[in-house]
Amino acid sequence: MVVRVGVVIGKMIGGGVESVVMNYYRHIDRSQIQFDFICDEDSTDIPRKEIEDLGGQVILVPPYQKIGSYSKELYRIFKENKYKIVHSHINTLSVFPLSVAKLARVPIRIAHSHSTTNNSEMLKNLLKLILRPTAKWSANEYFTCSILAGKWLFGESTYDSGNVFLMNNAIDVEKFKFNANQRAEKRKELDIGENTLVIGHIGRFVEQKNHKFLLEIFAELIKLKPDAILILAGQGPLENDICKKIKSLGIESSVKLLGQVSDVTFLYQTIDVFLLPSLYEGLPVVGVESQASGVLTVLSTAITEETKIIDSTFFMSLEESPEIWANQIYKSVNGIYRKDVSEEVRDNHFDIKYEANLLTEKYLSLLGKID
Repeated sequence: MVVRVGVVIGKMIGGGVESVVMNYYRHIDRSQIQFDFICDEDSTDIPRKEIEDLGGQVILVPPYQKIGSYSKELYRIFKENKYKIVHSHINTLSVFPLSVAKLARVPIRIAHSHSTTNNSEMLKNLLKLILRPTAKWSANEYFTCSILAGKWLFGESTYDSGNVFLMNNAIDVEKFKFNANQRAEKRKELDIGENTLVIGHIGRFVEQKNHKFLLEIFAELIKLKPDAILILAGQGPLENDICKKIKSLGIESSVKLLGQVSDVTFLYQTIDVFLLPSLYEGLPVVGVESQASGVLTVLSTAITEETKIIDSTFFMSLEESPEIWANQIYKSVNGIYRKDVSEEVRDNHFDIKYEANLLTEKYLSLLGKID
């Protein structure tokens, strides 16, 4: 019998969490486990056709901001579908759907930590800090994408006791490994020269991703390498602010804004450096993808060191100036030789084909405890 898991995803807007969940869904043993994606009705990027083609369902609910109607509809869905597992991926907000799941007598209620926090987003993180103590109120199973994220949400003692399951932000390794032909094709499509230095970033235009600092780094870098190009893929509420920043720095001719990109695999082939100066992360799947493509990956020290997979990847402090970041990137990119790093990725447990089997086994093990 196939077990259907109620996967609470929140708003599907093309972010990293959705990418992780879809990666697992594509590779999990769907003859045993199926996902029902429970999404806010104001989601903007639901891959409905793919989900349904794979045998899953998309169930829309009122946005969680409408807590009354949200909770009422969730209760109806949980009762009607008789889920044995509800797996919530909305971090500290998981207290809301999992409280409803508890009322509906769902036996396995998983809270999943995908992120941490940072002092620079005070209003947003105030809510996170208020809700953090509720993480274990209604959940009875705890999952995380990294040790750092797990300890942040569930506490060090809970993590150290072995009560948090580490579900790595795994990827399809074969899909992302370096391909010289794809690199040449994509560069031609984007009108980028073969030897042009290309810096890349993939991420939503939100405060967390620190685009303004990234642009300041790039503005310093083109002083060293005037023909360098910056590619930004993504969209979000700060897009207009970012466009204004590009203009104020006078770098419009050197920046390519690609918007939301449905298939980022070719983009990683195109770039030479992946730059992620985030204010905080759980464990960024884009950082895994870039390294799997053999790209020089530069991360802020606000990101967990667990993200590092290959030797060339390095971290820099956000306390350092954009000029220092630019100088270090310029020095580091020389001598980097792109190669197949698939084995390193697999050795660090980021191969989705293996990790999805572990998730199947974990679900079945949890179900075995209640039978």
